[in-house]
Amino acid sequence: MTVKLDHTIIWCRDKHVSAGFLADMLGRPAPIPFLHFLVVDMDNGVSIDFMEKEGPVAAQHYAFLVDDEGFDSTLGRIRARGVGHWADPARTRPGEINHYGGGRGVYFADPDGHLLEAITRSYPRERRSAPDPAAGGAPSSVLNRSDQKL
Repeated sequence: MTVKLDHTIIWCRDKHVSAGFLADMLGRPAPIPFLHFLVVDMDNGVSIDFMEKEGPVAAQHYAFLVDDEGFDSTLGRIRARGVGHWADPARTRPGEINHYGGGRGVYFADPDGHLLEAITRSYPRERRSAPDPAAGGAPSSVLNRSDQKL
């Protein structure tokens, strides 16, 4: 059996603003309408479907794997537009990037507060299954260091 992600829905207050922001930051084609969504297509066939909702939007996290050229372009657009960015998801290292797993990564927020991430390498799978620090595993500070090579 094969399982692949086809699409995901990102809730937002204004789908034109949010979909346009993502497409702009990642250098994607303009969003296209589909039913009541605005859709941003990724190169791997997955679509990001923006849907408006009333009331508060719960912030989520979305990570995008990009090549080195795409990372440079994305980071350049983030900086040129004055978008806040961080090396870590806790937002303790403003204006920096990270080098987790030997690649480069940056976190930045969209207009609804969703934490977006551009990375040049997927995080190592063996690191993802490391023991819990509370149970005597690796210290959590390893995950917060922007210069940490995993």
